[in-house]
Amino acid sequence: MRRATGDPVKVLLHRHRELCERAVDPLEIAAGLEACGVTDRAVARYRHRDVFSLAEELYARVPRDLSCAPDGARRPGGDRATGSEPDADLAPVPGPACAAPHAGGTAWHAGGTACGAGRGSLRRRGGRALAALLPAAVCAAALAVHARATGPLLIAVTAAGAAGLAAALVLAVRSGPLRAPRRAPLTTWAATLLLVLYAAYGDGLLDQLAGTGPVEPPPPATAPLLGLAAAVAPAALCARLFAVRARRRLAVSRALDDFTAGVRPLLLAVVALQLVALTGLLAAARLVPGTRPGALAPAVALGALLFLARLLAVYGFPRAGSIALGGAAAAQALACLSLLAGRLPGCDAAAVPVRRAVESWGAAAVPGAVCTAAALVLLGYACAVLARASAHARR
Repeated sequence: MRRATGDPVKVLLHRHRELCERAVDPLEIAAGLEACGVTDRAVARYRHRDVFSLAEELYARVPRDLSCAPDGARRPGGDRATGSEPDADLAPVPGPACAAPHAGGTAWHAGGTACGAGRGSLRRRGGRALAALLPAAVCAAALAVHARATGPLLIAVTAAGAAGLAAALVLAVRSGPLRAPRRAPLTTWAATLLLVLYAAYGDGLLDQLAGTGPVEPPPPATAPLLGLAAAVAPAALCARLFAVRARRRLAVSRALDDFTAGVRPLLLAVVALQLVALTGLLAAARLVPGTRPGALAPAVALGALLFLARLLAVYGFPRAGSIALGGAAAAQALACLSLLAGRLPGCDAAAVPVRRAVESWGAAAVPGAVCTAAALVLLGYACAVLARASAHARR
């Protein structure tokens, strides 16, 4: 029986026709509706119990060319999530090209194509794995040469190592699970550079500023740099794990609240797994001969902040990560500047908070507190936006 003229679903269909026509399954329509503000609590006016059932009706009511639909897309009468078969009337009828005399050749050709695709997939995965491991290799090689260099050669080695590490990091985040749909702005890269430089030189500089003043450049803490570079590989694995499990959860969920309730613990578990791997790598980097150890807690907080910022960028929310990274970098720079300003006549009060923190808890307390606060804010934001179905619909 057809609906009346005042069909509310028909109005919604006209409003979101482009979304419904390009969707390959009802899940994408449900995610798009959620992104437009249609939630499970608002679908009663459309005579449905949840967004997923509404999306199924919208998907069924939009005509589409089944022959052009991608493999694995849901067809009328079949369900990709449950594995049910489509109706026999909708199944394609074999034509002359599928006749029995050509069955062997067709099977051989399909097998050869599948083998070629499998080899290509293995090569791509191997390339992505090497790209994720490249920052650690470049950093280890640069630190090995840096430990033996002196004089002008030390400056050249430092510059070459920094350039090589930056290139390796760019390559690692532009392929595989850490690849974002849009390139990061220069402000994000600048903030990341400042945070990494502070991880190497900041604690020594802050100690000098809180004491008698800067005399010479402090020696860099190289162990945190090596640990952070090595943490790119587990970060890629954790991002891949989150993407696969979240997409699987989206396929079996029957309501948005159900999906959200399952994805938030998954996100927290993935972040915790990355923190465990990061802590282990930072602790192991302190044992590498030739490295100078640094404080562990600030490096862990910085690694968590960088991971969350990149994960949000991967799912299309780069602005939050850019703001968090920029705020953390600005706060650390402000701490150093406040100690310098405190040396000016009549400006002693400007240096009191940072000087007391350094004297009470050490120089590592400043970056530890700043990066931990920024990471916690970013984690709360990620729990809100990455628990939406619309964040995973196109992945």
